[in-house]
Amino acid sequence: MKTSNPVLSRLGQAAERERTAGYGAYGPAGAAPGYGQPYPGASDYPAAPPAVRPMTVDDVVVKTVTLLGITGVSAVVAWNVIPASSTTVAWIGAAVIGLVLGLVISFMRIANPALIVAYAVVEGVFVGMASKVFASIAGYQGVVLQAVVATFGVFFLTAFLYKAKVIRATPKFQRGMIIVMGGLFAVILINLVLSLFGFNTGLRDNGPLGYLFSVICIVVAALSFILSFNEVEEGVRMGLPQRYSWVAAFGILVSLVWLYIEILRLLSFLQGGDD
Repeated sequence: MKTSNPVLSRLGQAAERERTAGYGAYGPAGAAPGYGQPYPGASDYPAAPPAVRPMTVDDVVVKTVTLLGITGVSAVVAWNVIPASSTTVAWIGAAVIGLVLGLVISFMRIANPALIVAYAVVEGVFVGMASKVFASIAGYQGVVLQAVVATFGVFFLTAFLYKAKVIRATPKFQRGMIIVMGGLFAVILINLVLSLFGFNTGLRDNGPLGYLFSVICIVVAALSFILSFNEVEEGVRMGLPQRYSWVAAFGILVSLVWLYIEILRLLSFLQGGDD
């Protein structure tokens, strides 16, 4: 199965190698000498298919729900355990660690459940601390529930539009999204660095420019789900091993966290008044 996604193409080739290498000439790969010795002439028959179950959409759904549950529990624990005096430090620390883990998983495509679960735990701390800060800006904790409801509302709406083929992950759409997301990431990173040196661009502040930038981020984060849905669909068609469902679930979690933070930021500023 051909795909325009180079990452999926590489994963598909790796999956094919796993299927062909799953069994050796005398039985399962890695079996001890003398194990499963064939009868004379048995080598003339094709080798048995490898015991590698391909991932399904249900696998991705289960993994995604699992990661969301872990993130949610971690966020609640962080909110209630980490003292107010350490909120900023915990927020920045979790953001840095989460960024490093996210980049490693994304670029190396590591289908390691333990590493991805660790990422979910760290993101939970980040989400919990961010929620606590923006709730204080809004002046009440109800803004967190509003942001959660809005986030899942946007997620399910995007899923419906993708299923109905209203929005399609064409090669042009994928290239455009990658460019836009890379540009936004660069702008956010540059803005962060400038803020550390005392320069305020207003992109992340409570004001018209900040509102506009948040709306742009919300739209792009919502459209990034289309890339994730397409990746899952093509991964299933290509017969990727079941463990890659963790990678697909990780991608959805990243978009959900980003969307939630941007919605929470916008709602807290709109409802909290001027700083």
